[in-house]
Amino acid sequence: MAELDWSVTIVLIMFLVGLLAGWIDTLAGGGGLITLPALLLAGVPPLAALATNKAQGFVGTMTATLMLIMKGHLKVLRLLPLAGTAATGAMLGTWLIQRVDTSWLHWGIPFLLLGVAVYFFAVPQVGTMETVARQSERAYGLTAVPLIGFYDGAIGPGAGSFFAASGVLLRGQTLLQATIRAKLFNFTSNICSMALFAVAGKIVWILALAMMAGQLCGAMLASHTMLHGGERLIRPLVIVMCVLMSCSQVYKLLMY
Repeated sequence: MAELDWSVTIVLIMFLVGLLAGWIDTLAGGGGLITLPALLLAGVPPLAALATNKAQGFVGTMTATLMLIMKGHLKVLRLLPLAGTAATGAMLGTWLIQRVDTSWLHWGIPFLLLGVAVYFFAVPQVGTMETVARQSERAYGLTAVPLIGFYDGAIGPGAGSFFAASGVLLRGQTLLQATIRAKLFNFTSNICSMALFAVAGKIVWILALAMMAGQLCGAMLASHTMLHGGERLIRPLVIVMCVLMSCSQVYKLLMY
């Protein structure tokens, strides 16, 4: 996609959006639920918004994955088969989304945001203890992982949370265990999707780079926030942000 004449104000706003998303991603995940609607609200066409969102999110997933590997919490070799199915699903999703009409995203994203807000508000905390697995590792790798990878490649927001939730619900893992594994799956699907979008020339790089810088700053801020009980802010913040952005997008559509 040819670079448009994006104003300094828009670029700065995208940096701040990336900062907030990086902060939320580091603490709880789900930053894509903020970045994609923000790109659409800024006037980026739907397909380019998907591609740009994938590029900017790459920094966060890569950083989280490398940190977990270096600290010994993530055993990559054991999870390579599952990461492979996540990659396959993501590439199929990215290939397909470039060949269908994406105008529905302008209406679809507000409903997705409201659904996430309702989920965070209504669903009690789960994953505090290990439970009996509903699927074997092999079955999980052939069903839920590639399906979520497909969603990540095609749309993306919340994919990391979906990977983690599936680990809790289908593999009986604690939320911590599932989240650690989810970082690798999310990184794999993210980088595969980003590569295909980049080859197709769909990424708005000036906005992606601004948001990448914001993601890095947000992640560093989150490391300090954790020391002061910042996790308690995430749930209400995600609910409020999702509702506000959903209302803003619907208002924009009704007015124009």
